[in-house]
Amino acid sequence: MTSIPRALTREQVRDVDLRAVEEYGMTGLVLMENAGRGAADVLLRRGISGRVVVCCGKGNNGGDGFVIARHLEAAGVDVLVSLACQPEEISGDAAVNLAILQAARTPISLMKQGSEGASLLNGAEWIIDALLGTGISGKVREPYGSIIDAINRARGATLAVDLPSGLDCNLGEPLGMCIRADLTVTFVSRKIGFDQPDSLEWTGPVEVLPIGVPRQLLAAYNL
Repeated sequence: MTSIPRALTREQVRDVDLRAVEEYGMTGLVLMENAGRGAADVLLRRGISGRVVVCCGKGNNGGDGFVIARHLEAAGVDVLVSLACQPEEISGDAAVNLAILQAARTPISLMKQGSEGASLLNGAEWIIDALLGTGISGKVREPYGSIIDAINRARGATLAVDLPSGLDCNLGEPLGMCIRADLTVTFVSRKIGFDQPDSLEWTGPVEVLPIGVPRQLLAAYNL
């Protein structure tokens, strides 16, 4: 029986996704759906009594956030999606999932700065960090730095999607501003940076979720 890989580097994460699509015929939409559905289920099992604000960037991490928002809303949760960019800047699989939310009239807004934005975040029981994914390797830029700072100052608990925004996947170190998560749900395998003891300050407890990648493919990355 093949074991699940212990940890993946940034490059291996990218390679797993690429091979799942090119060699096994999966689609990015299927992988994104499985990731978002799994993350939503983790939160639902913990119980939610208040609003969830899902903070989404323009990439696939944001796309995972859109899927999370859809499943939470379908379960009766009060959800607000807050975008770190203009909707037209979002493309690919993430744009498909954003369009579903728009058609469903899920509340969507642009992230607000200042007291209005702080009030919105402080009104949330949970904040979903779906801003930046494993691909980031340089210093966090604006507006993400300010958004991360606002999330960290908010009273609600924070769930990071795949890894806390601003954390280097390989080194487990912050790239400037970094989300301090109360819980991280990561996909396929732990990221190698999580093995650094100091990374726990940013990730909180880490839960690994499968996203349907075939076991045969995972065996090639058994670290």
